[in-house]
This record gives sequence, structure tokens and C-alpha cells, in this order.
Amino acid sequence: MGDTKDLVNQEAIGKINELAKGKICLFCTYDGNEIVSRPMDTQDVDEDGSMWFMSRKDSIKNMQIGQNNKVYLMYLDTPKQHYLSLSGSAEIIYDRQKIEELWTLSTKAWFTEGKDDHEISLLKVTPENGHYWDTKNGSLVSLLKIAAAVITGKEMDGSIQGDIEVK
Repeated sequence: MGDTKDLVNQEAIGKINELAKGKICLFCTYDGNEIVSRPMDTQDVDEDGSMWFMSRKDSIKNMQIGQNNKVYLMYLDTPKQHYLSLSGSAEIIYDRQKIEELWTLSTKAWFTEGKDDHEISLLKVTPENGHYWDTKNGSLVSLLKIAAAVITGKEMDGSIQGDIEVK
């Protein structure tokens, strides 16, 4: 089953940074009837835990956030066996300086006019709580422990998980 270690505030932010910064997540919003998910690139995670994404001003997700700012983010890095789910609130921000700071070459695939594209908005997600699953020893050792557990029939001990809370 593995160990449990709940993380609060700075420890939680450190884990969010480790498992989310620069990674793709399923960014989930609510459309009034159901949850809607789409892949999004996490541009950055601030020291206070705020998470940044770029989005088109006229996107459906921006419209949904305008109606209900509660969001859910899911990160899966199966080769490393790292998983993170977060609930939080999102706000739409228009800040040219922050766009400049977060801009990467790959972002141009979505904003063909570059960082000066007037359709760019930022989504700032403030995480509130969530859960993580991680490996204690890295993916190779964990894989060996899984194989040993299958062969011996004994429970694998190589994972750690816990709740995350950012206050």
C-alpha cells in the first residue's frame, strides 16, 4: 500500500512544483451540466503555489471559468509513477508583462502572432487541496519492487501518497 504523508503549505507547494511545473495536465472546468477536460501546459508554479496557464480570451474554458471559477487539475507521469490531482479556483488575468515572462517557443503553436497576440489571456489557478501519489525510490526501483511483489505475492512497499493543502 505504501506510506502516507500529508503535506501543508510550503511542503505542499514544493510537491506541486515538483509534479506540475512545466508538465501537461487535464484542466477541468464545469460547463453547468458536466465536467469538461482538456490538456493544458503548466507554464509556471509561483512560490505561493499559484499555477499559470495561457488561454485564448474567447475560449470556452475562459467562458466556463467566468461562470464558475472552480477547477480541477490532473497530472499523470506514468513512466515515473508520479500522480497529482488538485482542486482550486481560477481567475482570468490580462498582464502583458506576465505573458512575456511565461512565454516559451512552444507556446507559439497556439498563439501564432507570438507573445504580442492580443488573444492571449492568463489563467491563474490557486490550488486549495488535492492528493498526490509518488515513488519513494524512483521509477526503476519501483518497477523492480512491483515485479518482486508479483512474484512473491507480498504487498509492494515503494510508494508514498498524501493529501495536499495550501492555505
